[in-house]
Amino acid sequence: MLIKLILMEQSRKKFIKNLLIGASAVPLLIEACKKDENSTTTGSVAESGSDSTGTGTGTACITSPEETAGPYPYDLSANSAMFRSNITEGKEGILLNLILTIVNSNNSCAVIENARVDIWHCDKDGYYSEYTEPGYLGTENYTGKTFLRGIQLSDSSGQVKFVTIYPGWYTGRTTHIHVEVFINNVLKKTTQLAFPDSLNKEVYGTSLYNAHGQNTSVANNASDSIFADSLSEELVTISGDTTNGYTATFQVGVPA
Repeated sequence: MLIKLILMEQSRKKFIKNLLIGASAVPLLIEACKKDENSTTTGSVAESGSDSTGTGTGTACITSPEETAGPYPYDLSANSAMFRSNITEGKEGILLNLILTIVNSNNSCAVIENARVDIWHCDKDGYYSEYTEPGYLGTENYTGKTFLRGIQLSDSSGQVKFVTIYPGWYTGRTTHIHVEVFINNVLKKTTQLAFPDSLNKEVYGTSLYNAHGQNTSVANNASDSIFADSLSEELVTISGDTTNGYTATFQVGVPA
């Protein structure tokens, strides 16, 4: 009888101990579930194969990478004619509609109205306006020219829209567009936009671009000195074709 009582008491203590352990584990399990439910993923899909879709309009709220404005920036804000949507000035190339959405990365990516957005890029042959520069056609003097440069103020949706052409390339860089964002006349962001490798190859094989041909100076975006460490955060989302043109969108995160 004594042995039976001892065994019963041990079983009772073990049961109580397991019960207490289980109770204490419940809050930990609940907390773990809360952390999982509240976690967010800010990563984005990079280029793959022939996919021509980037991550410029992803839902993640990030500050766009800070990049150099050089080597061909030019402040044209004093020229009212530069506040324009169509920046082609007769330059030949495949149509590109560029839609940028300016958001405040310090305020849950709330859209920013009346931000001044400056963009510029090279023509299909790799030359910039406002400069004298070498290239595959020889040295060209485009000082005083303003093609493929433009300025707009963001609307109530934080958007600016430019009509331009698909950029060409020049030695040492992959295809890109420069962007600067000013808020209350203060420069808040200087960044650059990249285009999918597969699309660059397709465009540069068309009759409008094949005189210059494929970019042999930089293998791809991953090898580019600017985009190598931040491509997923600078790649536009783009749709369309070489016949009808393209529409590219991108969300510019500004720490306003």
